[in-house]
Amino acid sequence: MNPSAFWLRETSYWLPLHFPLSAWNTHAPFAAWLIDVLRPASVVELGTHMGFSCFAFAEAAARLDHPMHIHALDSWEGDDHAGFYGDDVFNSVRAIADRDYPESIRLVRGWFSQSRPLFEDASVDLLHIDGRHGYEDAVQDYEEWRSVVRDGGVILFHDIAERGRGFGVWQLWEQLERDHPTFTFHHGHGLGVMAVGDVEAEPLRRLFAADEPTSDRIRGDYERLGAEIDLRGGFAPISEELHHSRLHASQLEDDVARLEQEAEELRAAMAFLEQRVRDLESSTSWRVTAPLRAARRVLPHRD
Repeated sequence: MNPSAFWLRETSYWLPLHFPLSAWNTHAPFAAWLIDVLRPASVVELGTHMGFSCFAFAEAAARLDHPMHIHALDSWEGDDHAGFYGDDVFNSVRAIADRDYPESIRLVRGWFSQSRPLFEDASVDLLHIDGRHGYEDAVQDYEEWRSVVRDGGVILFHDIAERGRGFGVWQLWEQLERDHPTFTFHHGHGLGVMAVGDVEAEPLRRLFAADEPTSDRIRGDYERLGAEIDLRGGFAPISEELHHSRLHASQLEDDVARLEQEAEELRAAMAFLEQRVRDLESSTSWRVTAPLRAARRVLPHRD
């Protein structure tokens, strides 16, 4: 690691623990770095979907042993861009959150506007906006929620590089760049990083103040790190399927061993009974009662 590259830390090279399907996965390295340098106590995420970004934040905080609360907001019904889906997505996110991050992740299901009164102004260190992606929707989310972020906090905007299919976050981002300290990533559908008020963490100050050559190096490094995450994420379902296949094969092997043991026990029982029959047939009492058994076979049966 180059010590002069302030934008890279050990956390930048961490691998996510969870790989749900996501358009956000290439930003996991920067997410871990951001949690490391910002050390937020409170995070609000507008648009969690399958949970990748939420889990990336939570996992980084857990590995840093940093106490942090994430409020993950979503309707978990879908929209025109993400598609519509049933409760299986919410149940999947809840299962992972409850199992791996019970102390840090709080799922808040509903519309963003309905949840806004739950949060006081200047009470949040990091706000991640990744809800509906039309221009008016993005503006509404930003205007309703920007006041929850404290001075020195950060707002993230996803999908700022998407300009088709009704996406309009890029328009809002171009407006915000004029008046706020920002940094722009172009890969992974685009991620905008915006400072709120006076930036406290020195690495973040240097990020926002980076000249164009340095900015290009930062973008290049995180694009390469993100590509590795993307590659590993592509293999994650295969690895999961292989893991389950191995478990199934192990279970089958256990079943075969159990059946073989039962068969061996049955063979031993049959051998014992056969020996008992031979012993009985060779006994004196068996020979003495032979005529009686023969007579019973030839005598007529009576009702």
